Amino acid sequence: MVSTETARGAAAPHAYAWLRSYPKDVQWTMAAAPRPLFSLIETAAAEHPDRPCANFLGSSLTYREIADLVDRAAAGLQALGVIKGTKVGLFLPNSPTFIVYYFAVLKAGGVVVNYNPLYSLDELTFQVKDSETELMVTLDLKILFEKVERLLTDKVLKGAVVCSFPALLPATKAVLFKLFKSKELARPKASQARDVIRLEAEVLADPDTFTPVPIDPETDIAVLQYTGGTTGTPKGAMLTHANVYLNVEQIVRWAPALVQGQEKVLAVLPFFHVFAMTVVLNLGVRIAAEQILMPRFTLSDALDLITKHRPTLMPGVPTLFNAILNHPNIKSYDLTSLKFCISGGAALPLEIKERFEAVTRCALVEGYGLSETSPVVTCNPLDGPVKSGSIGLPLPGTIVSLRDLTDPTREVPQGERGEVCVAGPQVMKGYWNRPQDTQDQFVGEFVRTGDVGVMDKDGFFFIVDRIKDLIICSGYNVYPRRVEEALYEHAAVEEVIVVGIADKYRGEAPKAFVKLKDGEEATKAILMKHLEAKLSKIEMPADIEFRDTLPRTMIGKLSKKELKAEEVEKSKTKPGA
Repeated sequence: MVSTETARGAAAPHAYAWLRSYPKDVQWTMAAAPRPLFSLIETAAAEHPDRPCANFLGSSLTYREIADLVDRAAAGLQALGVIKGTKVGLFLPNSPTFIVYYFAVLKAGGVVVNYNPLYSLDELTFQVKDSETELMVTLDLKILFEKVERLLTDKVLKGAVVCSFPALLPATKAVLFKLFKSKELARPKASQARDVIRLEAEVLADPDTFTPVPIDPETDIAVLQYTGGTTGTPKGAMLTHANVYLNVEQIVRWAPALVQGQEKVLAVLPFFHVFAMTVVLNLGVRIAAEQILMPRFTLSDALDLITKHRPTLMPGVPTLFNAILNHPNIKSYDLTSLKFCISGGAALPLEIKERFEAVTRCALVEGYGLSETSPVVTCNPLDGPVKSGSIGLPLPGTIVSLRDLTDPTREVPQGERGEVCVAGPQVMKGYWNRPQDTQDQFVGEFVRTGDVGVMDKDGFFFIVDRIKDLIICSGYNVYPRRVEEALYEHAAVEEVIVVGIADKYRGEAPKAFVKLKDGEEATKAILMKHLEAKLSKIEMPADIEFRDTLPRTMIGKLSKKELKAEEVEKSKTKPGA
């Protein structure tokens, strides 16, 4: 049982300033028994068996049907050798397949390792090796399968489960896909790695062999969620069953207006991202919501789905809400079904919030979190006062402490800037195989976020700066160091600096400043082509600028400060700035 009244040696609850602003129907103190994460799907199926769970491109599966597939897949995974602690990767777009294998891996005792479907082969190779992923679940789409096949033939990965994409579609659509888009399908049966590939039909063949696995929610890892942390080196945050399960409970308590078995969630955010994993997938299952799944985002498709299927909840990032507002035909869509939307991943401008609420008549509130906290830490009240630029109040059971930037053991007085540090049941166990990084990331029971914040007299928090060198691009972390290292691999590049610049659509985007070696030549197009195989699309620079020299500090280090200042000045002189 987790109780926030005495947990982590905290001060008496009445001492926290945010309690003065807490919503009247929400209690900060939180006593909750952690459970295995897969119990979410078991409970939903038991209480709402005929409720639609996954609505995918016109095909629908109920909670009973999904739970049955979870049980069969869990048995199949055990037959493939998955035991307690086995790392199983999900290399999938939003789909019923993701939901089934997410919970099946957990039920079989395994650990889910989320993979971005847009990852380059280099990124996949690193994460597979670092996480010790043994088995990868993917679809028979060439864009996914060919990368997994390469991991198998290179002996980086031991095995894979390949599921059918056409089988997810309604019968007519499946036939049409095979007829007109067959070039997009792989042929796993003919793969040179066929001996270590199992087709989904083989995995689901013998559902009666499942052996229940005892889970200790407080200590057993459910998910390895990769994050770059403060250095840009990807690290796996070890999220226990209790971490993720209780973060979902925290959100449910923060949003008492959600009605069990009656909500619909538009899953526009990708499940591999920690925000969507918790606030879309797990929250959706917890409240037995119908999840309207988008395997690939396009704005017009999203608006069509809202108008047709009438979702009540849509978590997103600021760029999504801004794009909706700026759609040329926005008045032709009906968005009035939305009850509320949660914005995360980046700061939500007040102008976007107010305009979106005026158009949809639903609440759009900003939250804050990070992979290390499963991820949600704070959120603005869904029904109450909201302050411009604020990330809101700590969720039930969450303590946010602002620490001195030079001495994180010392808490700063109210109103002063400090590093945002977080304690609560959602805080990770640590980083996978990185004890020193784990030690550095904690001060006592508080995880350090690397963000600088202030708290006002009413207990609302505001992020004002970043300690870490990080670009938030459409809600995703982009690490300049990674882009720089990829550019350095080109033979013509001598020096490179990557900084974040303002971007109208993505909020921020990377920009590279490059000095070429004497006598070498390269164009922007050449370097962009070089980066395509090394970086995901979200990491690709918005621009590359060539310089004869790059700024340096007094001791000779390359300096970003001057270039950042230049870009800020440029943004001020642009039309509309």
